[in-house]
Amino acid sequence: MKVWSLDADGLASSATRVGASAVHYISHRGTLHRQSKDRATQVIFHPQRDYFAVHGSEKGVDVWRIKSQAEIKKTLARKRRRRREKQKDGRQPDEEMANADDHLDDAASADVNDIFVQYVIVRTGGKVRSVDWALGGAQKGINLLVGTTNNQLEYFSIPSKDKSDRKKTQDIPDYTRALSVELPGHRADVRCLALSSDDKMLASAANGSMKIWNIKTQTCIRTFECGYSLCCAFLPGDKVVVVGTKSGELQLFDIASSSLLDSVQAHEGAIWSLNVHPDGRSVVSGSADKSAKFWDFKIVQEEVLGTTRKTPKLKIVQSRALKVTDDILSLKFSPNAKLLAVSLLDNTVKVFFVDSLKLYLNLYGHKLPVLSMDISYDSKLIVTSSADKNIRVWGLDFGDCHKALFGHQDSILQVAFVPHNSDGNGHHFFSGSKDKTIRYWDGDKFEQIQRLNGHHGEVWAMAISRTGNFLVSAGHDKSIRVWEESDEQIFLEEEREREIEELYESTLTTSLEKEPDAEDQDGEVGAASKQTTETLMAGERIQEALEMGMADLNLMKQYEEAKLSDPQAPPPQRNMVYMALGNVTAEEHVMSVLQRIKAAALHDALLVLPFASVPLLFTFVNIFAVRSMNMPLTCRILFFMIKTHHRQIVASRTMRAMMDGIRTNLREALKRQKDEMGVNIAALKVVGMQIRDRSVKEYVDDEWEEESAERSARKRAFVHVA
Repeated sequence: MKVWSLDADGLASSATRVGASAVHYISHRGTLHRQSKDRATQVIFHPQRDYFAVHGSEKGVDVWRIKSQAEIKKTLARKRRRRREKQKDGRQPDEEMANADDHLDDAASADVNDIFVQYVIVRTGGKVRSVDWALGGAQKGINLLVGTTNNQLEYFSIPSKDKSDRKKTQDIPDYTRALSVELPGHRADVRCLALSSDDKMLASAANGSMKIWNIKTQTCIRTFECGYSLCCAFLPGDKVVVVGTKSGELQLFDIASSSLLDSVQAHEGAIWSLNVHPDGRSVVSGSADKSAKFWDFKIVQEEVLGTTRKTPKLKIVQSRALKVTDDILSLKFSPNAKLLAVSLLDNTVKVFFVDSLKLYLNLYGHKLPVLSMDISYDSKLIVTSSADKNIRVWGLDFGDCHKALFGHQDSILQVAFVPHNSDGNGHHFFSGSKDKTIRYWDGDKFEQIQRLNGHHGEVWAMAISRTGNFLVSAGHDKSIRVWEESDEQIFLEEEREREIEELYESTLTTSLEKEPDAEDQDGEVGAASKQTTETLMAGERIQEALEMGMADLNLMKQYEEAKLSDPQAPPPQRNMVYMALGNVTAEEHVMSVLQRIKAAALHDALLVLPFASVPLLFTFVNIFAVRSMNMPLTCRILFFMIKTHHRQIVASRTMRAMMDGIRTNLREALKRQKDEMGVNIAALKVVGMQIRDRSVKEYVDDEWEEESAERSARKRAFVHVA
């Protein structure tokens, strides 16, 4: 960190002077070195104490203390004493000693390391995102509030340095984490969601924790510690939640008692998916160990430790297993409980009969593995989403692909059917992707209905209510969002046009930028500019105003010619835009459009204009010069366009004749402005002289005037004649 000194007195005095010479009011004092090697992102000073905090992107906040004047003088005196001791020992020459003493005499010019000292390093539970000082209360110490990237707030209490404390200044103070806000949210990405059968509770699981939420109040009811969760589901009755972890464990949690009922090492690899059977009596889990296992729920009587009593306890027992040729990424029961769909790492989806586990269909067509799939509630359609950004809708009767949709701009992580929709067949579905969006689709017409924007990261999980009235999504931004269905009508044509416009605008500005790796760009030198949507729109507004203005000029010219032959000729019908603006002229409208463009974006907006619009623009520039309308802006536009289109202007005879007229009119306009500025400057000088004369008051002392009169009086000379 670099430390700079600011000359406040010099700045205050320069504010009252006009035309002062360039003086540097900021000077470099030194550099402070932090222990961490990352870049500092925020420095915040304590509003009441001599402390400031610095943090970067690591898990720590550096707290620095600013010494008082007495401490600085004490430090300098100690340094002088040590230097004199070195001088006595002969280890330092006298000249260096004298220069050092001169430097150590002034506390204002002390080294920054003697003024700022590192007080303590506060270690946080996550990478720091923001820091602020907490004020209030009668506490002796200082309080620091830290927000971290893993979605938690920490409140630290740090003891301040007491003047009456006789301990050594090198002692590091012991800070404490007084408060923390971490229970309501997750510390890591939310990887899976599950809704209860009555849509009143929501289970969300992430790395290290699973939480139960009340959907209506949006509050956290329970928090469980678990492994790296990849999938979860409510068991029938909504009292127990089963979680599949990355280590291959199946864990059962009881919501009422907030306890872990059972934990089974179900697979040798990560459990990527699990699904409860429609009859609610079993659950199937799919893992990276190339197997799918079926588990039944059984009530086992367990003895209570230290007693002879027995208590019933829910456990899961494996009943069957299905071996496949590759890792299982997702699996799903059909609602009629006849089929089981399994997606494998080899980009295929295999459909088996549930009773016999025989292969029924083999769905292939995706170029990358299928990450998620769902079966419609009439068991007629299956929709699959893949990392190849495509969604495929298949029929479960013959296994034919009905449609392949390019769904998102990145990998599609989740897909789920809506139980009930307006058509009543349940063929509408949602999809969530890494491109931070959720899309709503019609599975019969193969059209996108709506796009939901809101997430700031990948959408890892989705859950749809049994009634289809709301959707819950979660993702990389560690947020859980609830989307409710509204009565507002959606017009698909408008949605398509809006999406096409957004896509066009996102790619248009990049396409206009010059490619740095192009072969014909060697040795090119040009002005630094960047095309944005704002500059493109400004250029379009200029071109529209020019075309409208030229049409109006021609119309008024024809009207003036008609008046010469017929003085009673009726005025023409002008453009309604001019009439709405108060019957302004064409040149006034063009000037107002140019003035509304920001000065920084004016050059980029003029670059958008084609050369065919340059004669139109120069026509109005000539009118601006004749009428002396905003001459600084007129000259700026004229000179920039001449510099940009110099070769085309020189090669055009029409443009050369037009330039002669502009030169003559512009020179006369600038001469008039120069004369006006000269008169104004002279008038200001006269006014300034009058103000100075009136502000000066003479004070003359009467006694001093009399004494000066006596001294200046000439004495009469006498001559004696004998």
